[in-house]
Amino acid sequence: MLKKNLLILCVLLLVSLKNFSQETTVKVALLKYQGGGDWYANPTSLKNLINFCNKNLNTNINNEPATVEVGSTDLFNYPLVHMTGHGNVFFSESDVKNLRNYLLAGGFLHIDDNYGLNEFVRREMLKVFPEHEFVELPFSHPIYHQIYEFPSGLPKIHEHDGKPPQGFGIVHDNRLVCFFSYECDLGDGWEDAAVHNNSEATREKALKMGANIINYIFTN
Repeated sequence: MLKKNLLILCVLLLVSLKNFSQETTVKVALLKYQGGGDWYANPTSLKNLINFCNKNLNTNINNEPATVEVGSTDLFNYPLVHMTGHGNVFFSESDVKNLRNYLLAGGFLHIDDNYGLNEFVRREMLKVFPEHEFVELPFSHPIYHQIYEFPSGLPKIHEHDGKPPQGFGIVHDNRLVCFFSYECDLGDGWEDAAVHNNSEATREKALKMGANIINYIFTN
């Protein structure tokens, strides 16, 4: 079963690369996790990011993001999964094994701290990759220099504790497998304008950075 799942994901990644701006669509997913945290936060964010990418990057991502549980074999159907929330996160042993296999097979996890997620996601991801800790990515990292230029790293979308935004990553075998946007609130900037009353300029910065993440995943 594991070999089959790895094969499915490899095929999806190849299709994604070959059809990044062609007719075949790929699908991305929101990660549903245990622990009590609101994994479902920012319900309009992913759809708006997808629409922005399809319009401005000429991508063909399915307009409706899926929802997938950490321990589900369906995880291997999505080249990218997005995780957000404010509270506690818990990965069971089977969740850990499944998520690790997914990431080793070529999948990608973007974690966006919606405020309060940091301590929990660091603890749980250390179960997934006990040999790696999150490292801060330098401003020179390619993820900040894809379609849009962010010479100072992540944009600041929402203010919480007066801290600068930081982008952290887990790098395995010289490949970025997980990107963690912290003190930034990208997902809030992707949401419908009326939700947080962000200015158009702020929303545009958030969407452009999100588009960089999408472009990085599908072209690297």
